[in-house]
Amino acid sequence: MNLRRALVLGLARSGQAASLALRAQGVAVVAFDRSEDVETGRLRAAGVELQLGREEIALLQGIDVVIKSPGIPGEVPLVASARERGIPVWSEIELGARLLVNPILGVTGTNGKTTTCALLGAILEADGRPVEVAGNIGRPLTSLVGAVARDVWVVCELSSFQLEDVETLRPRIAVLLNLEPDHIDRHGNFEAYREVKLRIFENQTKDDVAILPRGFGAIPGSARRVEFGSDDPLPAEPLIPGPHNRENAAAATAAARAIGTADPSIAEALRSFAGVPHRIEAVAIVGGARYVNDSKATNVAAARRAVASISEPLHLILGGLGKHESYGLLAADLPPGTKVYLIGAATDEIASALDGAAVAYERCGDLETAVRAAAAAARPGDVVLLSPACASFDQFENFEARGDSFRALVRALQ
Repeated sequence: MNLRRALVLGLARSGQAASLALRAQGVAVVAFDRSEDVETGRLRAAGVELQLGREEIALLQGIDVVIKSPGIPGEVPLVASARERGIPVWSEIELGARLLVNPILGVTGTNGKTTTCALLGAILEADGRPVEVAGNIGRPLTSLVGAVARDVWVVCELSSFQLEDVETLRPRIAVLLNLEPDHIDRHGNFEAYREVKLRIFENQTKDDVAILPRGFGAIPGSARRVEFGSDDPLPAEPLIPGPHNRENAAAATAAARAIGTADPSIAEALRSFAGVPHRIEAVAIVGGARYVNDSKATNVAAARRAVASISEPLHLILGGLGKHESYGLLAADLPPGTKVYLIGAATDEIASALDGAAVAYERCGDLETAVRAAAAAARPGDVVLLSPACASFDQFENFEARGDSFRALVRALQ
């Protein structure tokens, strides 16, 4: 890359990693964050110029590229002004793809990305292949630059926010798990969201592989197409429960086979992989009732999948910050006898859908109240499920914090 000076916007994990990767390439870096409380010790030590607090358009002076953190919308003044001036705007993923020579196995979709990426990591490890799992799953892609050997496969979880600002990203294997309405508050409509998701395929060539749900329509790029479905024969049945996880396992199997992974290694991982935190995660059995943490279900489709995976009498905690979705299908899916406990900003919207489906509910306001109410009502053999169908940002820093709080509240019941 022929860059002299870069502006990094947002100094959470991906922004910090991008700043350090650029400095390691000898690029002068200006790093901006609206918060003045971000941790900056490593950046200062690396010679990054820090600008915290007020946003100033003058920061674009002399800048060759802007690296935008995924949580920053494209409409903010610095990003919009950069584009008006012809300054390229990249995601941290685009920067990582340009700096790494490693083969990338990219995974996107509305739901199941984290589970599928972690499962793929387990499969490749079982096959004795060097692998790193990065991207939206937690480890920034740019943190691998200079830290891994050239032959390491990188399994990269890709959100729509990250795919918004890619130009040259070319996964050797690209997986689309599913597409359902999500992040409409960010993208405006489903068509725009769909278009962003399909950017994972746009730079693939005939030497690459696109893994898609059976019957999916046309995609950009020219990769060889491989389709999967939840009823595919697998080398072994997955340990993780639910029809949606069998679908994830089928996608992971197709991707692993495209690399050349042996079926016995795939089978070993499918039988032993226990899932990821905050996704249909068993927490405890209290008073004979089973408590399940599905805090990562931040949209309606994910919550519907979680509900479908449970056959016992259900006590369901719903709510948080809505994403401009309808809750009607979720309400219609709930088994007879389900009791719902509502929390957060979307309470009124969800309550309206539950009224329409004649589902019993209780307005609890916050998670602690909801857990206590569900615990009081649950009987031996019942399931208390946190699967909010909403983002967490009205009451928690992120879905992980919400899930951690649920775990702590459940353990306090014991």
